[in-house]
Amino acid sequence: MAQEIMQVTPLPLSMMNALQEASYIVHDHAHIKDPGALSKVTALVGTGGAMVDKKLLSMLPNVRLIAICGVGYDGVDVAAAKEKGITVTHTPGVLTEDVADLALGLVLSIGRRIPQADRFVRNGDWVNDVFPMTRKVSGATLGIVGMGRIGQAIAKRAVAFDMRICYSSRAPKVDLPYTFYPTATALAAEVDYLVVAVPGGSDTKNLIGASVLQALGSQGYLINISRGSVVDQSALVPALKDKLIAGAALDVFWDEPLVDPELRRLQNVVLTPHMASATEETRRAMAELTMDNLRAFYEKRPVPTPVPECQLS
Repeated sequence: MAQEIMQVTPLPLSMMNALQEASYIVHDHAHIKDPGALSKVTALVGTGGAMVDKKLLSMLPNVRLIAICGVGYDGVDVAAAKEKGITVTHTPGVLTEDVADLALGLVLSIGRRIPQADRFVRNGDWVNDVFPMTRKVSGATLGIVGMGRIGQAIAKRAVAFDMRICYSSRAPKVDLPYTFYPTATALAAEVDYLVVAVPGGSDTKNLIGASVLQALGSQGYLINISRGSVVDQSALVPALKDKLIAGAALDVFWDEPLVDPELRRLQNVVLTPHMASATEETRRAMAELTMDNLRAFYEKRPVPTPVPECQLS
């Protein structure tokens, strides 16, 4: 008998194709209303932007798996899921390299002002003007907030640019040769480029606030490839407008896909549409890992990649 699942966000085409090939019956959360149909759903599938709260779970009495096609899952109420005996999975590891690639791309883009230079040429401004000087990346000091898989992959790439690498995290990584700072504020005061690479969620909400931005200073750049909630937008926008920091490159935002109009008007920012893992190769790998989690669940095997809160101790 075909298993019935429900998608709680729009899914990449590769994920939808994989679900269809596996003969799952896929319901769309936006359209399924019948309580009888809801009771047949045994698993939820969504991307990293999925919002799964206690209210939704109360409508789904037989769900026992929430499979996130993404590394972030801060919109999932994991505590409520665990209370109901529901396992939550995600797709760590497979997107690390792409996210790290984009992080370095954003460092180069904001420091060397590549998007602004592109507009300068396209608008015909080069005919009558000279493009302003930019900032050096090679040899600069890079700070990484969060030295997990992605943070370490970013550091590896920065080494090739002869950058001095510093980081902050919950505890020093004794096996790494980089300089540790106990707080993001202390780190920001020492770097030219500050890359944010921590998970989202309540523990990191507004971690990058006014004090961190003040420490980063008028010559420092902020790069965020983690979650929009990690940066206090009410502090960031004034800091950019008043040139309290030199600029920011952002792949994530508070209320995606809606982006603060003030941010969009600023010239000292680079904005990308949450695309860090958006390569064809990685999205296929994410879909495959999500399918592996679904198959293991229905075959009553241990799921390959439960979120840390659902891992057996």
